[in-house]
Amino acid sequence: MGQTTEVAPKYHWHVVGVSARGGAHFKQGTPCQDSHVWQALPGGAVVVAVADGAGSAALSQLGSARAALAVVEWVAELMQDEWPQTEADWRAMLTAALETAHESVLGAAKKRQVTPRELATTLIVMVATPHLTAAAQVGDGAAIVMNDAEELIAVTAPQSGEFVNETLFFTSPDYLKAVQFGFWRGPVAGLGVISDGLQLLALKMPEAVPHAAFFTPLLQFLHGSEDLHDAEQQLRGFLASDRIRERADDDLTLVLAALHHGSGEPQPAAEAPTIEESA
Repeated sequence: MGQTTEVAPKYHWHVVGVSARGGAHFKQGTPCQDSHVWQALPGGAVVVAVADGAGSAALSQLGSARAALAVVEWVAELMQDEWPQTEADWRAMLTAALETAHESVLGAAKKRQVTPRELATTLIVMVATPHLTAAAQVGDGAAIVMNDAEELIAVTAPQSGEFVNETLFFTSPDYLKAVQFGFWRGPVAGLGVISDGLQLLALKMPEAVPHAAFFTPLLQFLHGSEDLHDAEQQLRGFLASDRIRERADDDLTLVLAALHHGSGEPQPAAEAPTIEESA
């Protein structure tokens, strides 16, 4: 671990995130079981977590919410005074955050006198600085980064078990054996984290290559947005559109972040951008 290198407000992030019911959940009247949490950290870093509660678990929305919140809070605590320097340091820090979040979910299950399986969830946590990204993932979903040339890189990719649609959940005793770590060093312009409800729309499978037609317009839109509340509402409307719901039965989570240079607010675009249906 080393001292934080960016201590002045040289960079700031625009972040929006939405978790919404998928088509099947909407028709059945079941709640959204996805959760997301993000936090901007001192020095120009941002941490994002996305969790997808298992449809078969009675309290999975609680498990996903607890896992996402706990992992972000612990990363923020660990990076309060210093940041990891090497890839091994980042992996150790993320492992410690996952372990704390896992214990938090188990504690919630014990308090409610149910098995951890009733709170089953996947979990992705991604930390981005202006110069690198690091992520850890248990289960499906993906974390992507856009570099300063608007090229998209998958830092993590969907995971599955031996059989189709088999997922090892974060609540499993063996979750650490299934953790996928990702690390990418280079100039960061933006990032996106998705739950598995968006995989077929946002990624070319099975290679898990990010679709530029999906991510690039969204990140460009966010980078040019002056009103983040309006941007989030537009993103919510995009995910709730018939075109998306017809192609995604599962719950949907999308968190986007765009990096801005300088301490002030970005200059508004000449004409306010809108989200185009890029899927």
